[in-house]
Amino acid sequence: MNFFMSNRIKSQLRKIFWITVGWTLISIYQYFHVYSVMTYSGISVPGFDPILPLRSSFQVGILGGLMGGSGIVFVWERWLRTRNYGWALMQIFFSYTLVFLAVSIPVVFSYQSALLHLPVAHPEVRRVVLERFLSLSQLESYLFWLIVTLGTLIVLLVNDKYGPGVFKDFLLGKYFHPKREERIFMFLDLRSSTTIAERLGEQRYFNFIKDVFRHSTPAIQYSKGEIYQYVGDEIVISWKTGTGTENANCIRCFFEIQRILKEKAGYYQATYEEVPEFKAGLHYGYVMAGEIGVVKRDIAFSGDVLNTTARIQAKCNELGVNILFSKFLLDKLALPPNSFSPRKIGDMILRGKKQEVVLYTI
Repeated sequence: MNFFMSNRIKSQLRKIFWITVGWTLISIYQYFHVYSVMTYSGISVPGFDPILPLRSSFQVGILGGLMGGSGIVFVWERWLRTRNYGWALMQIFFSYTLVFLAVSIPVVFSYQSALLHLPVAHPEVRRVVLERFLSLSQLESYLFWLIVTLGTLIVLLVNDKYGPGVFKDFLLGKYFHPKREERIFMFLDLRSSTTIAERLGEQRYFNFIKDVFRHSTPAIQYSKGEIYQYVGDEIVISWKTGTGTENANCIRCFFEIQRILKEKAGYYQATYEEVPEFKAGLHYGYVMAGEIGVVKRDIAFSGDVLNTTARIQAKCNELGVNILFSKFLLDKLALPPNSFSPRKIGDMILRGKKQEVVLYTI
């Protein structure tokens, strides 16, 4: 199986797992909340077995998490990214209703059958279930889980906005005070961008860039990279040293992006009469990382490594290669055997620098 496909599946399954865990905990909390209110108010129901609704709460959480989580991860998130918000929300609302019914119908039938000590298909069970579905409490349940679903979607979208792991760092205040970190950076720049922009015009070029970035994003996500900035037609990607060197993620990311764009060449040729290609510069070093801004807060990096990475990337055209990286980074990488063969370019003086940097390509 393709390395990035494997990472993608793992990431999606991990999301579904945590959604299922979260929704199950919410469902169980609902049960204990209602049960505690009944106990505190002195309400007692003859023959009430607290285990039955608790079991149903588990069933709702697990079934809802698996089905709703799959809908969110595989379909609904994509709708919100690629379609008009109003139209996407209507489709989500409709499909959520189907999922709600698919979860609640078997759970309610199972609960009422056990409560009445009758077979699931018994007319009395069907009558009680119908009453339940026409009751106000079922509408309340429908609206409650709709809010939970939309809340889950918002959290995932905000997490994507900041990048995997970065949103959590924001919430925990990890970068409230600047701190020194080891980071790998990749400056990914589109080749012949000026020529393409002049030929396509402003609107078509904007759509072209939008498509290129959209198709490139999965490779960045599943190589565990963080998109630091979009600068015109350039993407600045960052890795924490451990994740970037693991399985040579930072190098694999570039070649996976190139593979995806080559795979989409037919689409780009038909739509724009241009096939995009990137050049990349990578470097490793220390930066200061911290929150910056008042109205639009973000995590910013500052350090010579950023400037050096940009200069390395600028050498790609001059040296006629698609990717360049420093020996500093190569020494940190554990390149998988029989995968990449680094080739030394030589000792180079970068623009604005006095000290030579040893550069490699693949």
